[in-house]
Amino acid sequence: MATGEIVNTQRKMPERLYSYFLWTFFFCVLLAATFSAFTPINLIFGEIYHINSFSLLIASVVLLFGSIVTHYATYYLQGFQYAKNFYINSFLFLLSVISLVTAHHLLILCLSWLGMGFFMSRLIGLQKNWWQAQKSAKIALIYFSISSLILFISLFSLAYYTQQFTLPGILNHFQEAPSLVLNLAVIGILLVCFIQSAIYPFQSWLLNAMTAPTPASALMHAGFVNGAGILLALLAPLMVFTTSHYFLFVIGGITAIIAQFNKLIQTNVKQKLACSTIAQMGFMLMQCGLGFYNAAVAHLILHGFYKAYLFLSAGSEIKQLNIPKIEHLKINTMQVIWVILFALAGGSFFSLLTAKTSFTNSAIFLTIIVAITVAQSTYNILKYRNVSWLKKIFSAFWIFIFGVSSYAVLYALVSYFMKDMPYTAQPEPLGFVHLFVAGVFLLGFFIMKLGLYKKLPWLYVILLNLSQPKPSSSKS
Repeated sequence: MATGEIVNTQRKMPERLYSYFLWTFFFCVLLAATFSAFTPINLIFGEIYHINSFSLLIASVVLLFGSIVTHYATYYLQGFQYAKNFYINSFLFLLSVISLVTAHHLLILCLSWLGMGFFMSRLIGLQKNWWQAQKSAKIALIYFSISSLILFISLFSLAYYTQQFTLPGILNHFQEAPSLVLNLAVIGILLVCFIQSAIYPFQSWLLNAMTAPTPASALMHAGFVNGAGILLALLAPLMVFTTSHYFLFVIGGITAIIAQFNKLIQTNVKQKLACSTIAQMGFMLMQCGLGFYNAAVAHLILHGFYKAYLFLSAGSEIKQLNIPKIEHLKINTMQVIWVILFALAGGSFFSLLTAKTSFTNSAIFLTIIVAITVAQSTYNILKYRNVSWLKKIFSAFWIFIFGVSSYAVLYALVSYFMKDMPYTAQPEPLGFVHLFVAGVFLLGFFIMKLGLYKKLPWLYVILLNLSQPKPSSSKS
C-alpha cells in the first residue's frame, strides 16, 4: 500500500509542478499589471509584441482563470488517460491568448487567433476514443479555421492599401484604404467575432462542444468565447468610423433574448450553461454597440469568473433533468413598491459612482441594465415566504450595495487600464434603434416571466431547433 501511495504521488508531481508554475506566472504578471497602474508601461519588442497596461490586465485575468482550472484539473483528471494532453493544450491555449493581447504585428495577431482556435478544438476532442468528441472537435476546427482566414484577409487587405503591418499602424491609417475595402474588412471582423462568440447563426460549434471535459469547458466559456470582445476593443476605431455600433447593438440584442429563451427549454446542465454563455456574449456585443468597450471588457471578466465557477461546480457528468417548472411572475403591491425603489436606488448609486448620468446618449443603458439586475435580485429575495420582511429588506439592501459597488469598482479599474486606448468609451446618441431593441427586451422579459411562450408551440419548436447540435455530431 505504501509503495502504491508513493507511485500515485509521483504521478501527481508533474501536474502539481505545472499548477505551481502557472500560479507563479500569474503572480508575476499581476505584479507587473499592478506596477503599470502607477507607472505606465509601453514596451515594443521588435515590432512583434507590445506590452501595455491593458495587455497586462487581460493576461493576468486569463492566467488566473487558467491557474484555477488547472488546480481543479489536478484532482478532477486524476487517472484520466488523456490528462497530459489536457495540460499541454490548455497551456498552449493560454499562451495563444496572451500572445493575442500583446500582439503588435498583424501576422502575430492572426496566428494567435488561429492558435486559440486550434488548441481549443483539441481540448474539445480530448478523448480520442470517443467518436462524438472527435466529430465535435472537427466541426469546431472548421469554424475556427474559417474565422482565422477571414481575420487574416480582413486585416491584410487594410495592410495592403495602407502599407501598415502593425496594429497601431492600421488604426492610425485605415482611412487611407478605399471605402469599399474598409467596409468589407469591418464586415469580415464582425463575422470573426460572431463565430468566436457563437452568436446566432454560428452557435452550433459551442452546442457541439459539450464533449469537452469539464475543465476544458470552463476554459472555453470563461476565456475562449470572450476573445471576440477583446478583439473588438483592440479594433474599436474601425467600428466607430464605419458606424457599426447599431449593427452590433441589434445583433447582440437579438442573440441575448433568443439565447435566454433557449435556456428555458434545456434539460441538460451543460446545454443550459452554453445557452447562458451565448446570451452573455449577446450582452457583450450590445455594450460594444453602445460604444462602451470598457464596460464590455468588465462584463467579460465578470462572466469569466461566474461561468468558470458554474462549470467547475457542475461535475463531470452531464445530468439529464426533468424539464424544470418555470416560476411565473407573482408579485404583490408591496413587493412591486420595494422592487421599484431598489431598482431606482441601484441605478442612481451606479450613476453616482461612475458619473453615467446622461439621458441623451447610450450611457443611460448601462444604468438601466444595473437597475434591472438590482430589481431582479430584489424580487428573488422578497419572494421567500419563511423570512421576515425586515430580514428581506436588510439582505436586499446590502446585496445591492455590495453588488453595485463591486461592478462600479471593476468598471472603473478596467477603464483606467484602457485609458490610453482610443474610443474605449464613446457613447452613441440615443436613437430609434436603441428604443426599439429596449422595447423588444422588455417584451421578451415579460413573455418569459409570465410563461406566455408556453402558449406558442411554434415558438417552442423554433427555439428547440436553434439549440440543437449539428446532426453530424450525433450520428456514428
